[in-house]
Order: sequence, then structure tokens, then C-alpha cells
Amino acid sequence: MAPLFTPFQLKDTTLRNRIVVSPMCQYSAEDGLPNDWHRAHLAGLARGGAALVIVEATAVSPEGRITPGCTGIWNDEQAGAWAGIVRLMKDAGAVPGIQIAHAGRKASANRPWEGDDHIADDDPRGWETIAPSAVAHGANLPRVPRAMTKNDIARVQADFVAAARRARDAGFEWLELHFAHGYLGQSFFSTWSNRRDDDYGGDFDGRARFLVETVAAVREVWPENLPLIARFGVTEFDGSDDLEDGIRMVRRLKDEGIDLIDVSMGFTTPTAQIPWGPALMAPIAKRVRREVAIPTTTSWFISGAAQANGLVEDGTLDLVSLGRPLLANPHWPYQAALELGVDKAAPATLPAPYAHWLQRYRS
Repeated sequence: MAPLFTPFQLKDTTLRNRIVVSPMCQYSAEDGLPNDWHRAHLAGLARGGAALVIVEATAVSPEGRITPGCTGIWNDEQAGAWAGIVRLMKDAGAVPGIQIAHAGRKASANRPWEGDDHIADDDPRGWETIAPSAVAHGANLPRVPRAMTKNDIARVQADFVAAARRARDAGFEWLELHFAHGYLGQSFFSTWSNRRDDDYGGDFDGRARFLVETVAAVREVWPENLPLIARFGVTEFDGSDDLEDGIRMVRRLKDEGIDLIDVSMGFTTPTAQIPWGPALMAPIAKRVRREVAIPTTTSWFISGAAQANGLVEDGTLDLVSLGRPLLANPHWPYQAALELGVDKAAPATLPAPYAHWLQRYRS
């Protein structure tokens, strides 16, 4: 059996293979409510054969959305809509996961195909943005956010807890905290965006505090037997030695109860020199896995079956997260199984009505 198609167990959750649908924002909701687009999109990905489907960055509050089109889980109506989608994903054989998030200073933005920039201050669709410090991201996101008070911090952490509780009650079995990509969690940790002089800023412990407290609070309501993971930007690619701090932060997250790290980059500064290329984060993920002794996954320009299988086989990753390859071909797992010569695994990536036709009448 190719390693990519071996089962993986984390806590009481068993994945049928090592293929994960990475969270991909669809910017297609209204008032945070998932709709027919999300039902068709996520059910299709689940039917495609990936073991785990993680729902897009889902805001813990209205202010936490990236755009007005982002999904949310800050009220019971949204949670009820997610519950129906969870059932569809489970019926298709996938473990349902969700990524909860707060966009911080990157919030109140136009959808990517409508500008991908901050909504104008006089546009009623926009809202106030908040962040650790009153420091703008820059480039296409020039708005200076309001620096959060300690009451703001406590309120946002309570929002994460409430979102985790709703995700649990909606039937999700895998929870990812979004602490990457310049959003609120990452911006507390990064020296590019955190200029605070209180106990939520300054040295490593201060910059780590928001993340540590949020994990501890969520851990109180998320079932102990289900995976709690984090997507974290371990480096900014800004020419500094921040990776050492990033790995140190992963150790802290593990100590607080994080079960797996989705290794990503910071995206906190638009001046970063990211070395784009095939599987660019894989060597860093391998180092995190080895030095912290924690299961890892990553995405970013992983596309071929042999490439994905090799990353599991050589111990670089425990799980392979894919985004665009699965949008282009939701049945990538089936094609990968055939390509790797794992004929016994191929039918398991298909729902029965598809397997009947594609396996029985294979030429």
C-alpha cells in the first residue's frame, strides 16, 4: 500500500487516507450563513475521496470576517446550516473539519475578484478593524486598525470559545484554529504587527500569550477525544531568523493541547520574499515534525500523486493538504490511487454509485 493511502489516527478520529482538503475561502456567504454553494462545494469534495475536509476560514464574529462574503459560526442559525453540511460530508465518507478564525486588520475587505482591498471607509458594507496594535498591513490593505484593549482581547477569546462549542454541537469532528496568514492570531505573535508594551506584546512570552490563552480556553469546550489543531505561520520569509521563534511557538502550542500543526507562513508583511516553488513549506514542516515531535501537514504547491506520496513516505508529513488540485479535480484521490498502482485503495475513494461504474467497467 502506498503510504498516501494508509489510515491515520489522531485521538479517536481515524482518517481513511492521508489526503486533506485544505480550507479554501469561497467568499459566497451572506451574513456569514453557508448556502447552496457551500453545500454543493463541500459535499462534492467529500465525495471525491479525501479523508478529511476542512471547511474554509469561518469567522467567530461579524468583525472577524475577511470579506462580507465569508462564512461565520457566531450564531445558532449558522451552526444549524453547518450541521446539514456536516451530515452531507459524513455521508460521503469524509471526516468533517472546520477552521475558525478572526481576520484582524485584514478584515473588512472586498472579495478577491472585486478588488481584494479594504472596503472604503464610507462604504456601509465595511466595518471597524481591530488588531494588537494600530499598525496597518500595507499594500492593498492600508487601513490602520484600532489597537485592541484587554476587554477586546477577552471578548474575541470568548468568541473563539463560543464558535468551538457551536462547531462541536454541529457535528464537526476536527477543529483547526487559524493562527496564520496575517490574521489576528498571527498578528499577535509577529513583531511586524505587535508593538504592544503590555503583557500581550514585547518579548516572546508576551507575543505568544493571546495564542496560548485562546488554545487553553477552546480546549475547555472542545472534546478531548477529538483533534484540535492549529494552522500557524512559523516564518515570515523576511530575512530574519524568526523560524527559531516559530518552532518555539509550536512547542508551546503542543504543550497547551494542540494535536497537529498545519505548517504555513506568516503573510504579516507584504515585503516578505517568499521562495515560491513546489512543496516550498515541506522542508520546514519536516523540521517542525522532527524537532517538536508533533504530527504535521502543509499545503502550498503540492500537486502530483508521486510528490504527495513521497512526502508521507519519507517522514516529511503525516498528512498532505491540497487546495487547488482538488478544485480542479475533486476525484484527485481516485486518480492518485490509480497512478500509484494502488488498485485496492481506488474503490475506497469513491462513493458506491461512482465505484460501481468506474471500477466494474474499467478498461
